[in-house]
Amino acid sequence: MKYFKPLKILQRSPNNLNSVRFSPDSTAVVCSFGDKTVRVCAIASRKETHVLNGHTDAVNDAQFSPEGNMIVSCSNDKTLRLWDVKSWTEIKTLTNSSCVICAQFSPDGKTIVSSAEDKIIRLWDVRSGQEIKRMIGHSMSINEVQFSPNGRQIVSASNDMTIALWDVILGERTKQFQGHKDNIFKAQFSPDGCFIVSCSVDETIRIWDTSTGKEVETFTEHSRSVRDVKFFPDAHTIVSCSLDKTLRLWDVKLGVEIQKLEGSLRELIGVDISPDGNTIVSFSKDGTIRLWGVL
Repeated sequence: MKYFKPLKILQRSPNNLNSVRFSPDSTAVVCSFGDKTVRVCAIASRKETHVLNGHTDAVNDAQFSPEGNMIVSCSNDKTLRLWDVKSWTEIKTLTNSSCVICAQFSPDGKTIVSSAEDKIIRLWDVRSGQEIKRMIGHSMSINEVQFSPNGRQIVSASNDMTIALWDVILGERTKQFQGHKDNIFKAQFSPDGCFIVSCSVDETIRIWDTSTGKEVETFTEHSRSVRDVKFFPDAHTIVSCSLDKTLRLWDVKLGVEIQKLEGSLRELIGVDISPDGNTIVSFSKDGTIRLWGVL
């Protein structure tokens, strides 16, 4: 079990920060902004190293590929864009029919899954840039999509207050998880794919069994909307962030809060964990990106 302490402020930005994600080697983070840019910041120097321009509206999400050689970003301009990390140039534009909210690579880096305001989940082939599949079933916009660790399933979280599990090959919904009482911001697989963790405007975090579809744990200690939640690589711990300005760590097996991290002056809206599980990055509404390290 790990406990964390504040390390440093990585960056402060006034440009409406929407997402922050670690690189696979934990040396940098990629950030998406409301000013139409994608920016990369080095952890060691705390300096912005690259600015990627091309989107024509707010960028909602950005993520490194598993090998770290590409970045995918998505935007209100109805596109996803692929960027080469060596040349820091745009290599492909994937066109959607509505604002794209979330985009993530498959574990093998060959496919991208995206969600949009049009309630459709799309799969894209990275090499060709072509749409290869659609998954339809949610009744409201989809806030997050993610591949399972083995790449065979996708989980989605929606404003229709449901979480769905999809078969990648069949393109069909196989399970629906119901229990949240308001919009669901995030849903993420555990590293072993056996569980899903979700968070919602209803101020709760819920753990679901992917095989049975049943809710197995609920955490209710946050006092405002829970905006993001992630599993640690050990699959035993999760971290959450909330508009109550706190980060909280939870023991999944025991079902208890193990640490509350305070110090943020504004509401927290996003969190990520380094691949080695030793660093947490959080960001708040005022554009402050903060690093937390192991005690």
